[in-house]
Amino acid sequence: MAITVEGLTKLGFTREVDFSLEDDGSGVVIKRWLSASPQPSEAEIETAHAEWKSEYDAQEFARNRKAEYPSTDELIVALWENVVEERASAVVSLEAIRQQVKARHPKP
Repeated sequence: MAITVEGLTKLGFTREVDFSLEDDGSGVVIKRWLSASPQPSEAEIETAHAEWKSEYDAQEFARNRKAEYPSTDELIVALWENVVEERASAVVSLEAIRQQVKARHPKP
C-alpha cells in the first residue's frame, strides 16, 4: 500500500481541493499539494488508509442491506396505504422483507 485518496481523505483533506494524485508508473504519487496544511508522510497516509479500511469493512453489512432493502418509493406507498387507507398488508410485507435482509446480513 502507499498513497491513497481514502488515506488522505481520512486525514481531513479533500481531493482536487487539497491534493491531486497520479500514477507515475511506479505507483501513486501526490501530483499537486494545494492544502495550506503540511503534506503528510507516506506512513501517515498508510496508517489513515488502514483505519479507513477497517471502518469501511465493518460497515459491509450495512451496504449489503441497503442494496436489498425495499426502495424509498415502496416504503412511502406502504406507509400511505397503512396510514391513509388503513391497509397494513403492504407494511407487513415490507417488514418481512426487511427482516429477511437483516437475517442474511447481520451486524457483526
